[in-house]
Amino acid sequence: MNPRKAVPAAALLAMMLMATACGAQGDGQKTGGTAPKQGAMNEQQAIDRAEEIIHQAVDGMSPQPTLERMGHAPVGACIARDDHGPDDRVQVTVIYKLKGVPGAEAQNLVRQARDAWLKQGHKYNSSGEVDWSSSYPSVYMRTGPDDFWMDAVTGVLDRAKGEGLASLKVTSPCFLPPGKSKASGATPAGPAAFEAPSAGDPATRRALAHSSRIYDALQAGSAPTQPAEGLSTVRDESGASVHHTWSTGPLPEEERAAAVVRAQVYFRSAGWNVRPMPTREGVPAVVAGHPGDHTVAQVAASATGAVRVAVTAPATVPTAADA
Repeated sequence: MNPRKAVPAAALLAMMLMATACGAQGDGQKTGGTAPKQGAMNEQQAIDRAEEIIHQAVDGMSPQPTLERMGHAPVGACIARDDHGPDDRVQVTVIYKLKGVPGAEAQNLVRQARDAWLKQGHKYNSSGEVDWSSSYPSVYMRTGPDDFWMDAVTGVLDRAKGEGLASLKVTSPCFLPPGKSKASGATPAGPAAFEAPSAGDPATRRALAHSSRIYDALQAGSAPTQPAEGLSTVRDESGASVHHTWSTGPLPEEERAAAVVRAQVYFRSAGWNVRPMPTREGVPAVVAGHPGDHTVAQVAASATGAVRVAVTAPATVPTAADA
């Protein structure tokens, strides 16, 4: 059996959607709606704004899908930093599958999401051209000026029948938690869903093993652990996962890009499902899903000089029956 066929549809969609990049562009404020100023944003405001953007896309859809939440706790550390802001910022990522409609409607739902967001005045990002001739198109857009980024993606369910599963993701800009000083240098308190994993936990061992192989592929030394980096266990309605985040040392711009390419070559040679991801300011990034244990890995260059890596290993490995 081809191991790629055993990957659940939700795992494939998560692989395509989970790469995030931080790109706050000042203290923009949307006119109308609930968008807060970035400088004054807190976790709940970011979540509320992300949910609002999701519903802008979904509420007028026909047929009307059911939203099913994907992923882990919505608040987490920024994976890629493409500006020179403080390293202890966080961001919100909200992801939903659109369920309860025929698989043949997936592309239509992505198109409707695009149209609804354009009607709201949102724009394509620099990599947002859509190939509607593709069986599984994806849309990449952003709000302005509050700079939330959103994706509408069609994942493959049955390629022979042309059936898919649409998903929507909204990612906030990076922001400092309330009361956090830019100069304090202290690690912010993480959300309650995060906890320290056990060293002997199988998911911890898988996450660390994958991180080690990615380290070898990057061919760049690792930096000391930064605030909000390291190991954590994430629990939410979808289950538990171990999350490992780390960075290389500072690298010249060309070497950062080359390191991401080396990671992509490694993933492909090792049989991972690989997807290069558009990010703010065009910094190179890749997200990959392991077809055997359903780990998701993200590798992204950062304007701070590092390459940042995030590895998420599910506590329970899904089986083919879960697809």
